[in-house]
Amino acid sequence: MEKKRALYAGTFDPFTNGHLDIVQRAIKIFDEIIVLVAVSPTKKPFMSSEQRVNVLKKLFAHEPKVKVESWSGLIVEYARQNKIGSIVRGLRPTGDFEIEFQMASMNRKINPDCDTVFLMTSEKLYYISSSLVKEVYQHQGDITSFVPPLVHEEMKKIKD
Repeated sequence: MEKKRALYAGTFDPFTNGHLDIVQRAIKIFDEIIVLVAVSPTKKPFMSSEQRVNVLKKLFAHEPKVKVESWSGLIVEYARQNKIGSIVRGLRPTGDFEIEFQMASMNRKINPDCDTVFLMTSEKLYYISSSLVKEVYQHQGDITSFVPPLVHEEMKKIKD
């Protein structure tokens, strides 16, 4: 039987506890999750793509169902090239649906063999976003409850 593989893509700058929650829940549905660090030409990242990939590889080193990679093209094209039939996206009750629906529709038009699977963000984590975490961190705020400890350690190395 063929493995059920899914892609969970984002800039993950930084990777938050909300992202971690989605990965942990997606692992229960799929045989393999590729956490794909998307390189966006329009965003100025706090952490380089290499730093994000490295910290995520460490974070998921204990989880054989998770692979971490980086990609600078269209996510749906990565899915096509790697024969991945599902893209996992987290939805927060903060207006994500319209944007995510539009993106899923466009992806389906580009690659009809790839479906988007939406997971609702946990009610304890829905307010967390990478951009808010960065802002709190850059103002010396405590982000320990927003990101995994390993991510926080990596962020401190960059700032110091």
